[in-house]
Parts: sequence; structure tokens; C-alpha cells
Amino acid sequence: MALPHSGSDEIELLKIEHHDFSLVIKGKPFHERYEGLKQYRSMDYHDLMHFSALGEGLGSVEVFDIETMQLSENSALRPIFFENGTYLVMIVPKNKQEITFYHEHPLLRNAVTKTELPMGSFLMGNLSFQNEVGLTSFEIRSYDKTLLRVTLEIFPTKLDYRKDYERLLDEVNEEIYNLAFHFIKKTYLQAGIKLDGIPSQTEFYQLVRKHFNQFVQAIIRIEQQPHHKLEQTYHRVRGDQLRKTDSTTRKYLQKRAHLWVDVQSGIPIHNRQLMPTEGLVGKKELRYDTFENRYIKWLMGRLINKLEDLIQAIYKQEKSWNKEPDEDLLARLNDMKSTLDKRMKDPFWRSIQRLDRNMNVSLVLQMAPGYRDAFQLYLMISKGLILRGNYYQMSVKDVALLYEYWTFIKLGQLLGRKYEQIDQDIVKVNRNGLFVNLDTNKTAKRTFRHPVTGERIELVYQSYTGKLPTLSQKPDTMLSIQKKGKEFDYQYIFDAKYRVEYAQAGSYYGSKYQTPGPMEDDINTMHRYRDSIVAMNSGPYERTAFGAYVLFPWHDEESYKDHAFYKSIGLVNIGGLPFLPNTTEMVEQFVERLIEKSPEELQKEGILPRGTEEEWKSSLVEKVLVGLVPDQLSYTDFIRSRSYKIPISSLKKGWQEAKYIALYLKEGITNQKGIKEYGLIQEIEIKDDHVVYSIDVWKELGHPIRPVRYGIGTSMMTSFTQLMEARELPELYLRSREEMILWKMLRRVSNRIQISLDHEEIDHASAVTDFTFKDIQVILNQENKEIIFIKDDYQETVSWTKLNTHPTSVFKLILSLLETD
Repeated sequence: MALPHSGSDEIELLKIEHHDFSLVIKGKPFHERYEGLKQYRSMDYHDLMHFSALGEGLGSVEVFDIETMQLSENSALRPIFFENGTYLVMIVPKNKQEITFYHEHPLLRNAVTKTELPMGSFLMGNLSFQNEVGLTSFEIRSYDKTLLRVTLEIFPTKLDYRKDYERLLDEVNEEIYNLAFHFIKKTYLQAGIKLDGIPSQTEFYQLVRKHFNQFVQAIIRIEQQPHHKLEQTYHRVRGDQLRKTDSTTRKYLQKRAHLWVDVQSGIPIHNRQLMPTEGLVGKKELRYDTFENRYIKWLMGRLINKLEDLIQAIYKQEKSWNKEPDEDLLARLNDMKSTLDKRMKDPFWRSIQRLDRNMNVSLVLQMAPGYRDAFQLYLMISKGLILRGNYYQMSVKDVALLYEYWTFIKLGQLLGRKYEQIDQDIVKVNRNGLFVNLDTNKTAKRTFRHPVTGERIELVYQSYTGKLPTLSQKPDTMLSIQKKGKEFDYQYIFDAKYRVEYAQAGSYYGSKYQTPGPMEDDINTMHRYRDSIVAMNSGPYERTAFGAYVLFPWHDEESYKDHAFYKSIGLVNIGGLPFLPNTTEMVEQFVERLIEKSPEELQKEGILPRGTEEEWKSSLVEKVLVGLVPDQLSYTDFIRSRSYKIPISSLKKGWQEAKYIALYLKEGITNQKGIKEYGLIQEIEIKDDHVVYSIDVWKELGHPIRPVRYGIGTSMMTSFTQLMEARELPELYLRSREEMILWKMLRRVSNRIQISLDHEEIDHASAVTDFTFKDIQVILNQENKEIIFIKDDYQETVSWTKLNTHPTSVFKLILSLLETD
């Protein structure tokens, strides 16, 4: 019978002749990232595809060979099956034998169906792997007999399979298991969490299927070399059979004087020869009914119960959908349950009693062969540490989802290298046990702390933002950075997109951008995220996301630096960054800059509505007049009358701009000198060469400002921001841009900074001479416009120009000086 005709661009990729049928798979034999077969053939580097076909009655097996452009029986072949590809499968019987197509995945299993034609019937359908890569197997069956099993390898189109894809799996596995087993080490072995946790039933099936045979082998090893203990037992015997005695036999005889009788040759006691008529003899016996064996028996019982629960759940679910249960799946589960049931009925395990006390992790369970393996395998199976990677193979893998997981895991790993992790909920424990909380429908979070500034850094997976004016948003990963002195966090969106535009010659993308990069639709999504995520705080809505970036799978960082979507990050804080296991430098450096930058730098990078900057500049600096209180009488009068009076001659330049008054108290007026009250100015009057301010209400500062080594002669001007943040009087003096930038940098790393001025009275000072904190001195050379950092014998000079243009590099210098402690 002739096979149906398919599209002209599809060719035969696989042809198998079997005694009972013919099988053909058709499709495109080249990688989707290339223009066509000719370009794919010209590649110098390529992978080899895994392929196998096994079964009785197997005849010829031919696979399309890229090199020869024809079907070949060569076993070392280049990849011809790719993700997002669709492949036509046709199976034509050679006799009237009933044949069926089976794949573990129901969607693929049901894709190949029986087709009736006048000349006979055959099986046909399309296999579409979407973003799924790795090994996939299908079977051709006749009733319960497998005639043929074919295993294909599906390759990714946007990753290097060997260099990138397998590294994605390895790194996700490694980081999750580092977190998981660190969690077990911290809480389980020390705090004794009970082993009654259960993962989801889907996760449990994947885990138990992978590890069941290993668990059974561990049980068999225990049966062959079981843990045992020597127990001393005592039996009654005649007195002449007593030989060696111990404390138990002696106590038995001491308490039973009636057993002693006089004999001619006995034990001399008080001038008598005595011998007991009976006594106890100790005998050591091997016993296998130990706590460890009871515990292993309990583990087997728990797995039997879990398997039974899963079987019942499958029946119940399929019944609710009016479907027949998957008999193949149920058969596997029942076989596992039957195997454990048989082991439990073994005479050895029947002699072991039930576990009658709480779990206690002994050295035998942690170290003894067999026991250690059974214990660890049970932990993995029952606690739900499920990873769809190298350890837990599924027939197909969604590489787009894997890439999304990896970007979040890798960002956390990069942060963990430089910042202290203080919390995470990727691996959590609840009343159901220990589990991995990494799912597209759940939020997971890792929290870090800057080792020097103490600022908090949060990385949130699937960060959901609801109750927005328009629509709720849920980007893949949100990075929130705390900055000292700010009541809000700086938020940045990193969204994993498993898509690359390849800039092919003659294409729209190629002519516009020249090099591969993220898709334009994905960049538009970043605009939507940043503009949609807003918050209301005692006023109009404000944008809380400062930047949004696409992370996409590309390997060439150097050439991407010329791409428009990389340059756009510096212009509007939206763009794309390449991110793969071997391509992390650009993202790592970018994230580090965000964390180390001052809040002022980050604020400047934000995009403001037109006209905002002018409005902001006009209202930014609220001036405060700090005035001396000359004596106790004046202080009492000022507080009671809600006013402040000062000679005009004592006022400094700019006093008319003051919006607030702050009172500076000399020593002796109250028990606390310095500044502790301030008030909003309501009215101003001039009386007898004095200015009289009417105050709304005097308020106390949250923290008094101490004078330390300085004071105020009459009055000085400062800003409201400085008044709120200052702890010591010299902090109110800061005037120049350089003094303010440097001061804010130092405040991020220390709350105890000593400021030196060129005069002991602040209102007569003209400059800051230096800052000192810990064992570091920072000298401001006003004449040469430079800053000198001194620590012990080390000294480095930085120009004011560098401080203004590259403040982050100066901050890193400060951090390096602190790290040398």
C-alpha cells in the first residue's frame, strides 16, 4: 500500500522495516536556527544523535544522514530531530495483525491514531515536541507484546546541547540540592523533623520510579548483613551447674537465702560450707529486633501506603473524568507494591516488631551499608525533592521552563557569591514535609544581605503584583534592592525568554540590528511590566520598577554590546542581556552595579514624565534655619508661645528661604544639649531689629542631634533632609556636591562617622577637612579637588571628577578597604 504524501519540504528521516510492519518518520532534517539544510550541512562543529531501535523481528533500520543526504544504516549520525518541530509518523501493517502506538506522554500517545482506507488500515499522526528536548521513546505493540521500541534524541534549537543544555540541568540540580541538603543538615538532623512528609503524587511517582530498584537493593543488602545486638539472657540451672557469676546472678542469690544448703565442700561463709540449690546463668544471644531494623521496616510500610494512595487516586481521578485508568501505569505501581509486600512477609522482617517511638537518626542509619542507602533514598522519595533533570529523567523535557528555572537559580547563585544569604523558601518544610517550592504557579524568594552596608537584597520568582489600576502582572524574576535612608526598594525585572531572533541575512531583524538578540515583542513586554507595576503612597501612583530586562539564550556577549537593545539599557533602563551557563559575565556585572550604586545614581537612571525634573528641582530642598537658644528663660518662652526670636544681624544668607526652625540648645539649658525640636514656620514679623517666627507646633526629632566637638555661634542654614538624617551636628554643615556624595556613600557602610570642619563653630566653618570611620581616614583636599583615602600604610587618591562621574567605582574602593580588616 502506498504511503500518504506529505509536504514537499519534508523528507524521510527514519525508515524501519519489521516483520509485521513498516515505519516511516518524515520532517525537516535541519536546525531551525539556520536558513536551511545547506547551511546546516556546512557547520564545522556538531553533536552526535543518540538513536536506538530494539525488538524481535526487526529488519532494516535507516536514518537520514546529513553528510550523504540519504538514508543510511550508519549509527553515528548528526541530530535531525529538534524542539518545536513536527514529525509525521506512519506505520503500515504487513499482515492483519492488530498493532498500536504507545508513548508514555498521553498527548503524544493519542496523536498517532488508526486510519481506515479501502485498501487497508494504518497508523498515522504528527509528533510535536514543542520546547521539549532530551530522549523520548515510543513502542509499537501488538496487544500486550512490544514488537519495537524506538528511542530518539530531541535537540534544542536555541542552546548548544552539550555545552549549555546539560549545564542548565547540572546547575539547577546542584543549586537546589545544595539548598535542600543544607536545609536537612541544619534542621532535620539537629531538630528531628518527623519523616511523615509527602510530595505531590506526580512528584512522588517520578521519584519512586527512579529510585525504587535502588531502594529494594538496599533492603536486600540489609537482609544479608543485618544490624544486630548481643543481648544477655538468664536461665535457671541447678547449683552444681553454676560456673562463672556476674552481678545479676550474685544479686539473685543474695536475695534468696533459702536456696543455700550445707554441704561438705562448698563456699565458706561464716565458718559454714554452703552451696545454692539453683541459680541463674547468663548467655549472650544475637538479636535482630533493633531500632534500626524496626525503622527500615517502617519505611517499607510507609512506601507501601504511599503507593496504595497513588493507585487509589488514579482510579478516582480517571473515574471523575469518565476515562479508563492507564493500565500500564497501574501495572508498574502494583508491581512495586507487590515487591515490597513480599519483602515484608520474609521471615526476617516478620520477626521485627513495630516501631514504637519517635525517629532518632543513629549512626547506623547514617553510615552503615544498606541502612544509609535506604534512609537517604526514602528522604528523597518521601520529601519530594523533585528535579526534572539528570537525576530524575522524564521522557521529554520542557527546555523553556527549564531555562526560566535556571535564570532564577543562577541569579541567586551569582548573588550568593558576594552577598550573605539570610533566608530562602525554594526548599521549605511544612506539616507535609520538605519540598522544593519552584513552580510557575508559586512564588519563591531568596533574601541576601550586603556584608558591609547591611542592605537587604531580595530575589523573587513569579513575583505577583495585584490590585493595579489596569491588570495584574507576574514577571519571572524581580530583584528588589534596599538602600539606606530610603523607605522604598528599587525594583528591577528580569524576564527569561527562551527565544532568539537570529538576524538572518536579508531579514527585517538582520537589516535593522545586524546581530542576534531578543525579539521585539519581548522588549515590548518589558515596557509593559515597568509601566504597569505602580504603587500609591499618600499621593498619585508612582512607578516602582526602575528597569526591565529580557534574559535570552545567546552566547556571544562581545558582539552583542553593539546591539540596540543592549545600548537601550543605559538610555531608558529597558533592554536585553544574553544569559547562558557559559555566558554570565554581562549579567553578573550589571546586577553588581545595581547593588553597589547609590540611590541617587539609581534615581537618575529612572525615566520621568516630562516636566517632572523641573518640578522636582523646585521643591526638592526645603530649607531649615537652625537657631541658637541663648538661655533657659528664652527656651521656655519659645516652647510655650510657639515662636522663635533672633536678631537680624545674626541671620545667615538665605534665611528668607527657611521653611522650618530648629532649636540648638547649649549645654546647661536642659539635660540634653544639641537639637531636639523643630517646627514649621507659619508667619514672620520684624520687630525692633529682630525677626520673630510664628511656629505651627514644635515637634521632637526621632533622635536628638548631638553637638560632639562643635557648636553654633548664632544660626546656620541646612536642609530638611539633613535635619532628619543627621545624628551629629557637623552633618548639618555639608554644602558641596562632593561632600554630600561622599557622606552618603560612607553612611551606607557605617552609622558612626566623625566629621572634621575647619572651625569649631559650624556657622563660621568654610569646609569639611576629613571624614573618619573605623580605622579609615578620608581627607578632602579642597585646593587640589581630590580625595585621599588612608588606611594604615595604604593610601589612594581619587579626583573629584571621578567621584562625580563614576561614584560606584569610589564606593567599591571603600568596600575593598573595609574587606582588608
